Amino acid sequence: MSCYVGAIDQGTTSSRFIVFDKQGDIVSAAQKEHQQIYPKPGWVEHDPLEIMSNTNEVIGAALARANLSAGDLAAVGITNQRETTLLWDKTTGQPLCNALVWMDTRTDQLVASYARDGGQDRFRDKTGLPLTTYFAGLKLRWIFDNVEGARQKAESGEALFGTVDSWLIWNLTGGTNGGTHIIDVTNASRTQLMNIASCEWDDEMLADFGIPKACLPRIVSSSEIYGEVVTAPLKGTRLAGILGDQQAALVGQTCFSPGEAKNTYGTGSFLLMNTGTEPVQSKAGLLTTLAYRFGDEAPCYALEGAIAITGALVQWLRDNLKLFDVAPQIEPLAASVEDNGDVYFVPAFSGLYAPYWKDDARGVIAGLTRYATRAHIARAALESTAYQVRDVVEAMQADSGIALSSLKTDGGMVANNLLMQFQADILNAPVVRPRVTETTALGAAYAAGLAVGFWDNTEDLRANWAIDHTWTPGMAQEQREHYYKSWKKAVTRSFEWVE
Repeated sequence: MSCYVGAIDQGTTSSRFIVFDKQGDIVSAAQKEHQQIYPKPGWVEHDPLEIMSNTNEVIGAALARANLSAGDLAAVGITNQRETTLLWDKTTGQPLCNALVWMDTRTDQLVASYARDGGQDRFRDKTGLPLTTYFAGLKLRWIFDNVEGARQKAESGEALFGTVDSWLIWNLTGGTNGGTHIIDVTNASRTQLMNIASCEWDDEMLADFGIPKACLPRIVSSSEIYGEVVTAPLKGTRLAGILGDQQAALVGQTCFSPGEAKNTYGTGSFLLMNTGTEPVQSKAGLLTTLAYRFGDEAPCYALEGAIAITGALVQWLRDNLKLFDVAPQIEPLAASVEDNGDVYFVPAFSGLYAPYWKDDARGVIAGLTRYATRAHIARAALESTAYQVRDVVEAMQADSGIALSSLKTDGGMVANNLLMQFQADILNAPVVRPRVTETTALGAAYAAGLAVGFWDNTEDLRANWAIDHTWTPGMAQEQREHYYKSWKKAVTRSFEWVE
């Protein structure tokens, strides 16, 4: 009897496998980090083979912990870090190079050359996206320009392109022995190669970026049966859901009606608002993206505010500055001072994303005096996340005309009570944490379960959602505006650092 649904959650820093029951509760989970590779300043890479190996390892571990087998799963869904770009040999299964991670900025010169003719929003009407180093299309172009033989193999169909979902599915469904080469609409919408209206590869974009169609995966919906896994430990299980990680969190938070929004606090932070079946073009620096497409239904769209560095800043303070030994120690350190000491930390390590889109920005700490301590820096680092989220919320309200009534949250940083309270204070709106915070994996499980009838419809999914905790604002308006005005001043100091 298949009583559960599994979810592969392949993120920026780790791979996880989580098993959920019909109520959306976690039955078992396993997680393993992978190496972050930094060959040059601004370059970030992952080893695709390590990711695949770790994925298989955590699947086996999670099943073993609950004494489960593949036969206990009705289906498996996949969610993944989105714009991270892979190109591999169809015959050998070997990557032609390391994966270029979404936050990698090596395409900055390509971005600048395209923006000179038509500006940063040159392709926004077709793709919903500005020209920036973030998206996968120009990362693939960089590989063609810099990896020997890559373009020739891609043109002949010997090399296959994909985001991480494509790589995992190709391997799980057979790899060199007939693996399925697909990408779902949410991940395809982050390549800047897909037309958001038609949900098909755009021939003009392919021509402009110099991308051969022969290497591209087939675009599919976010919820349908794609095939069966042919490798242990999931052999025989149906693959039936794919969602980019932030869209998966939107589904996991059951934001199925226009105007419903969520924010995920992970390596970066990503605020998505469902805008319904019509794409809304942003005038305030947000992205227009696919939210999900269930089977043959009309696609649903979202506005997205993407923030590059939030949780990654805590990692940086831990690993590079050695301010503490483990990430949770940042909260008591930050709480040991009563305020930020007028210190502001702008973590523009790979430029600034929404709503600024400044590839030339770099990180700054502003307002330092002899009074400042490592505790003030830790507090300023946590507060930077909340300020960046407010920047995005204000842009989203300007675009949508909808005032934020409350913010649904998820991701690793929602365990930090100091941050969540400050978020409510700086937004002047309630911040809500759900009972199940692993909403990214849950969304992938929901997509897979819907495809095989494990859940009947989205109302079944809504019935699973429940509140764990709500933070309400308690900060005086004068203090709130002082903090935010100082933050905006600090942000401008990060601009135009790279010449």
